[in-house]
Amino acid sequence: MNSVVEPVIATTEVYRDEMPMNRTMLKAKLHRACVTHVERDYEGSCAIDEALLEAADIREYEQIHVYNIDNGERFVTYAIRAQRDSGIISVNGAAAHKARPGDRVIICTYAVVESRELARYAPRLVYLDAANKITHTRNSIPLQVA
Repeated sequence: MNSVVEPVIATTEVYRDEMPMNRTMLKAKLHRACVTHVERDYEGSCAIDEALLEAADIREYEQIHVYNIDNGERFVTYAIRAQRDSGIISVNGAAAHKARPGDRVIICTYAVVESRELARYAPRLVYLDAANKITHTRNSIPLQVA
């Protein structure tokens, strides 16, 4: 008698909540910074007032994402220090084609966070006036309502 052997398929249910997972989260934001300079011939990057870097916990040479509120341009570069308390936000090098003095921008950094750390994770949000002075800080963005 010929018997047919059915393959045995082992299944292990893995629940998403139990899987270690990394998520890319907003780490810091300088909200509505005003571009003070554009320097096309400067060696790349975005120069940011050193006091603003510290307030947002952005390190020199850290990758930043810049979102231009006025023209919709979005670009990635890195932060460098500008004179403390100067209010300088200078978009340099090739990125200088994507902004003009007076443009309002949002400057963000991101971090990879393990899912189990998310409950106690909070970004550092720094809100600026037209002179790039800090008006207030937060650790969360208010709920958007209809």
